Amino acid sequence: MYDVAIIGAGVNGCNVAHAFGEEKKSVILFDMDGIASGGSGAAGAFIAPKFSKSGELKELIHDAFVYSMDFYEKNFSSHLTKAPLLHIAQDENDSEILKSYKENSTLKLKIPSKKVLELLVPHAKSQENICLNGGVVNAKAVCEAMSKNAKLVKEKVESLVYDDGMWIINETYSAKVVVLATGAYETLIKEPYIQLRGIWGHRIDIKTTTQNPYSIHQFVSISPSKDGVLAIGATHNVHYHPQTTIEPYDINEGRAELLEKASRTLNLENIEIIRDYTGLRSGSFDYMPLIGSLVISKETLACGTLSFKTKKPNHDEYMTYPNLYMINGNGGYGFVLAPYLANLLSKHVLSGKKISERLTPARFFARWAKKL
Repeated sequence: MYDVAIIGAGVNGCNVAHAFGEEKKSVILFDMDGIASGGSGAAGAFIAPKFSKSGELKELIHDAFVYSMDFYEKNFSSHLTKAPLLHIAQDENDSEILKSYKENSTLKLKIPSKKVLELLVPHAKSQENICLNGGVVNAKAVCEAMSKNAKLVKEKVESLVYDDGMWIINETYSAKVVVLATGAYETLIKEPYIQLRGIWGHRIDIKTTTQNPYSIHQFVSISPSKDGVLAIGATHNVHYHPQTTIEPYDINEGRAELLEKASRTLNLENIEIIRDYTGLRSGSFDYMPLIGSLVISKETLACGTLSFKTKKPNHDEYMTYPNLYMINGNGGYGFVLAPYLANLLSKHVLSGKKISERLTPARFFARWAKKL
């Protein structure tokens, strides 16, 4: 029997494996295709804050950005490329947001170098920009490093049953605790209040004679050059889902779109496409991630002492699955949020540290139950 079983070996699952492994817990990790085989492997894996005027998501990602830069540098520095981050406004509204961010940010801001400004196309040069220290991680390599002490089982989890104080997985493996890190794919636990949206991601690695020293973000994200190669990536298509869309994704069309958008920012010369990476990322409908226990909707609804019409529901009153947790819904900030959220989750499971109700799945149950 294992202390923790994690279902899903993307960036969330691998970070959870690392967090529990650091606490000397035995971990088994399930994924039918292996480490970072989906949206996480296709990610540009840029470590950046969210540039907006205000809001809970901005504050969460700010805290996660500061935490994650330190986390990768201390634990996985060989997979981290530290580079100045240059975010360029797309339009006038975006310019106003960046101006507000500059006025209120507690991060140390930089002035872009003349060298990088010379690489930009005229329109990009004329737009408001913001520059600070950031980084990029090697998506697949860092996920493999984070999960190296977990037992990896490459098979699809078909059954998950709680029996006599433990979870039985595929009628073969057992664990005291289960963490669902399945992203936007099919879920094992069918709860009607959990609704995640799939976001198709596409990244291309290209060779180019253009030497870019910065991590640049405007219409798409462009990595700094490494051995003459840079990556161009985007959260690309909110309509395509590999499990529900009939027509296959058009790689050539997606590739052309990425290159066209990148060319609005950077003068890329002598381009040779090396490889495409694609995969499904997950987001929530209020854009905040989900971590924590899952509410058992049927039993909680049947509880006659609870009122679901209240403005401030008490989530502690809800019935939850024993020792079953989830981590999901990071959207395009997976490699920023995952280390921070995995740390929160491990502390919650092992020492009972409370997770904010703005992050727990119970918030969606409360809204769903109120509508009923």
